[in-house]
Amino acid sequence: MTDRDYMSRAIELAKLGIGWTNPNPMVGAVIVKDGRIIGEGYHRRCGELHAERNAIASLTEPADGASIYVTLEPCCHYGRTPPCTEAILEQGITRVVIGSRDPNPKVAGRGARILREAGIQVEEDFMREECDRLNPVFFHYITSKTPYVIMKYAMTADGKIATRTGASKWITGEEARMEVQRLRHRCMGIMAGIGTVLADDPMLNVRIEGGKSPVRIICDSGLRIPLDCRICRTAKEYPTIVACAADVLRDEVRADGSDGKSAESNKRRELEALGIQVVRTSGCGGRVDLKELMEILGGQGIDSILLEGGGTLNDSALRAGIVREIQAFVAPKIFGGKEAKTPVAGIGAGIPDEAVPLTLGKISQIGEDLLLEYRCV
Repeated sequence: MTDRDYMSRAIELAKLGIGWTNPNPMVGAVIVKDGRIIGEGYHRRCGELHAERNAIASLTEPADGASIYVTLEPCCHYGRTPPCTEAILEQGITRVVIGSRDPNPKVAGRGARILREAGIQVEEDFMREECDRLNPVFFHYITSKTPYVIMKYAMTADGKIATRTGASKWITGEEARMEVQRLRHRCMGIMAGIGTVLADDPMLNVRIEGGKSPVRIICDSGLRIPLDCRICRTAKEYPTIVACAADVLRDEVRADGSDGKSAESNKRRELEALGIQVVRTSGCGGRVDLKELMEILGGQGIDSILLEGGGTLNDSALRAGIVREIQAFVAPKIFGGKEAKTPVAGIGAGIPDEAVPLTLGKISQIGEDLLLEYRCV
């Protein structure tokens, strides 16, 4: 086996932690001695041992003189677990092959430097592109302190997300819908607008065995969410946040002569009694300020959000510049009709040069449907 084989194995191990390590990165490690793998591991869950220490815990023989292949620069600071650099030094490992560099200011080159200063041979940027693909969420979150937002929608071949009557179940096939469930498991939060709640009464949970449901985030500028909707009724089972705008409900109630502030406080108390966290943003043209909301959610440790909004929320998110990635599922069918809904509403671009630029990442076939993955430029 070659160095590429060992690092490829570390990458595969890292992927086993998908959905469980947030807001930590996914990391895999393989320890090799005399051409044999003698230990391997990955970061299983946030708060548990890192990949290097799990690999060391699995050793079948002493690691003195061995090499370790790790997809991310070993940490060198005390957090929920001790530094991995210390564990590597204690084991007598003499060579460390690193894939990605860690942008965390607490590490950022210090881990590699500590190992080199101890006399260990360190090789960086090995299969870096492949290793970097493991953790776009972590890289974005650790540097911006805001969630990595993935916009997801399912549409027909003519770009419709619902018929002219508003019916949308189901556009894509079962295989594509299962892929969406895995995507929900991967993200820490899932966000939708009040329009989706009123129209579909969704649960926004994960419906696959062993999956982890994300925190549900509803953008509801005027706190119109019904107390008897499924989101509210299950708020004690699934963590739920409702984001509103500070200026909307007060103005609406003041128009009929009553105390808007009191009405808002009452609705807020009712939602909080159900176990819902109500977040007020400063307001942005009568709507939730999405940039401010991302800062709030990032401060709560939410590193990633799956945006399953309708056309209005999708338009607002793109205009706010919070979307990092788009996953568009395209079904082999046509709805037609000028009144049928599209993934992004609003007034749209006036000229082609005003379009939101995207970079195509990957095209996959899932059942009879296509999945187009884009990165926002």
